[in-house]
Amino acid sequence: MRRDHDIVLFGATGFTGGLTARYLAGRLPAGARWALAGRDRGKLEDVRERVAAAAPGSPVPDLLVADVADPASVRRLAASTRAVASTVGPYAVHGEPLVAACAAEGTDYLDLCGEPEFVDRMYAEHHAAAVGSGARIVHACGFDSVPHDLGALFTVQRLPEGVPLHVEGFVRAQGAPSGGTLHSLVGAFAEPGRALAAARRRRALEGTVPGRRVRVDRRGLPRTRLARGWTLPLPTLDPRVVVRSAAASERYGPDFTYGHYAAFRRPVSAVAAAAGAGGLLAAARVPALRDRLLALRAPGEGPGDAELAAGWFTVHFAGRGGGRRVYTRVSGPDPGYLGTAVMLAESALCLVHDDLPPTRGQVTTATAMGDALIARLRAAGFGFDVLDPAGA
Repeated sequence: MRRDHDIVLFGATGFTGGLTARYLAGRLPAGARWALAGRDRGKLEDVRERVAAAAPGSPVPDLLVADVADPASVRRLAASTRAVASTVGPYAVHGEPLVAACAAEGTDYLDLCGEPEFVDRMYAEHHAAAVGSGARIVHACGFDSVPHDLGALFTVQRLPEGVPLHVEGFVRAQGAPSGGTLHSLVGAFAEPGRALAAARRRRALEGTVPGRRVRVDRRGLPRTRLARGWTLPLPTLDPRVVVRSAAASERYGPDFTYGHYAAFRRPVSAVAAAAGAGGLLAAARVPALRDRLLALRAPGEGPGDAELAAGWFTVHFAGRGGGRRVYTRVSGPDPGYLGTAVMLAESALCLVHDDLPPTRGQVTTATAMGDALIARLRAAGFGFDVLDPAGA
């Protein structure tokens, strides 16, 4: 269909939104029609000026004023474009109006959400409408959960077909968490009952995969030679996304399991991380402590250039099945901001411009974009590598 814009970036005035806008401007094809959207036109004009300075000669974006507190403005935004990429979080607080509008208008939607409760609730509330309209609703298009979802797919593609498969992912990273991530984590820890209720509701609607089994491996794994360290299970959105991709594709085999872990060089670091997570969980349930946590970094705030340049991530994968083992690695820049901005922008470009398999409704990055997005991220400098088993 013909619309005014190919891509609209919603939340362009925030820190991650600004990074995404600058990267997107440099990657748009000639003649692309795009827009920056947010609540404050003056701030949007400032972002447009910075984008023009960073990417001279790039297509000039339109400016759209929209506010999630004004559903009519969000609906107009969704109706104006083929795809919307949103950096406006926490999504449990601000996200639903735009998801609802895109599902109704047949507009593709992407975000950076790492909030399991929000993703499950959006499936229950808007998946059916998106299937009917043809919209693709793709959550978690940043560090949550692109490297893990695409890395698991990359690993599975190098294992035999038609046999039970087991994959493990080991995450190591350096970089400051974004303000949006901090607020999302605190919100999830403060009300765990809502996440459980949303997950139960989703399971009732989805049912099981006929003739196949996919599941998250929740067993502990104290040490790994692959990532050279000690591990802790990561109960994040990422493993859920991976098994949803597996449920959508028979390439993952008749019986697929995935384990997801944080990897640490020293056991004392693993102990400290576990203690920190426990402290965060406890503090999130005490209003005074929760307020102090949220004041550490507001959504839209971010680190300086030196801190961004020092950031990095690696995710090592170990896969086995059919008598074969394979080891792979996905790597990239600062996970919380720089890498996430690239992943979101390339995901939006992929949905709009690449030849992809037909999908609709709430889908994962591996299901909707798969190899096409892997190719885009490789071209952007991300590593997708098969490792030598002897040195892994």
